[in-house]
Amino acid sequence: MRTATHHPLITAPCNLWPGPRPTSSPVLPSGSRRPRRGALVVRAAVVVEQEAKTKISLVRIGTRGSPLALAQAYETRDKLMASHSELAEEGAIDIVIIKTTGDKVLDQPLADIGGKGLFTKEIDEALLEGRIDIAVHSMKDVPTYLPAGTILPCNLPREDVRDAFICLTVKSLAELPAGSVIGTASLRRQSQILYRYPSLKVVNFRGNVQTRLKKLNEGEVQATLLALAGLKRLNMTENVTAILSVEEMLPAIAQGAIGIACRSNDDKMATYIASLNHDDTRLAVACERAFLETLDGSCRTPIAGYAHRDSDGNCVLRCLVASPDGTRVLETSRKGLYALDDMVAMGKDAGKELLSKAGPGI
Repeated sequence: MRTATHHPLITAPCNLWPGPRPTSSPVLPSGSRRPRRGALVVRAAVVVEQEAKTKISLVRIGTRGSPLALAQAYETRDKLMASHSELAEEGAIDIVIIKTTGDKVLDQPLADIGGKGLFTKEIDEALLEGRIDIAVHSMKDVPTYLPAGTILPCNLPREDVRDAFICLTVKSLAELPAGSVIGTASLRRQSQILYRYPSLKVVNFRGNVQTRLKKLNEGEVQATLLALAGLKRLNMTENVTAILSVEEMLPAIAQGAIGIACRSNDDKMATYIASLNHDDTRLAVACERAFLETLDGSCRTPIAGYAHRDSDGNCVLRCLVASPDGTRVLETSRKGLYALDDMVAMGKDAGKELLSKAGPGI
């Protein structure tokens, strides 16, 4: 008696004969050969195997591999899954880790590596080559221009823009003794620290959040400053000694904001990520980046800027340009309607003002 046959690639039993089993052997046409026992099972298995091999994720998210970058990628994935039922299925979204120039070169200050897009270039290349479908970036790492063939139609809701002071011995920058060493990779932070506390020493301090905290615990420096947004996304705020106000430490352009890019001809991906856009964040980032673009700023120039909605619903923009040693700091501000055209104009106007005042010294 013929019994149901199992194949490791088929979960349900598969009978060799479809339909009711004949009571006697079927009569074959003259000259025909009887199918080999098990042939149907093998063919079915091949089909299942081919389907498994050809099935790919609906969305491939490109990201750097640091814990913070991965946290931002997972935040993006979770929002996509919550907003689109087809993306909530297992395997619908894949996260692809890409190593960037900024990740590879850790023994030099960012300013010395040179160029723009140190943390985005390789991810953008993967996007344009079709190896990923969307790219998740920290907006403060994104150059003011986008590579041809890409768009960035989405900013997620902005996290806290402030900087965190972390120290094992004192509770504030003001309490640090003269000669204390502060570690940071940011010329923006360096210039503002030295402007207010010229007796302190600032040294280059590269690496991810975990690496910097390890160096601090090992005594390489007495204190460090980190973006509060990153610590919140990593659930590591217990390490914070004090939070600096924006008056004490003006944030980097677009600090705390996540941007999601896709190919300009990929309408499906553009629709997916546009559904996650937080417009207040998008407008504030556009305002700050208009300021940065006017200055043609890079990681060699200490530049800071912060745009936000005030209690009256208007946009308030504060901007800063400084010399790396903190001996010169130029600031300006603008106020206007919280609308894209007005805010971009405010950013450009503030940039022109500080550009004219800075001169070759900055």
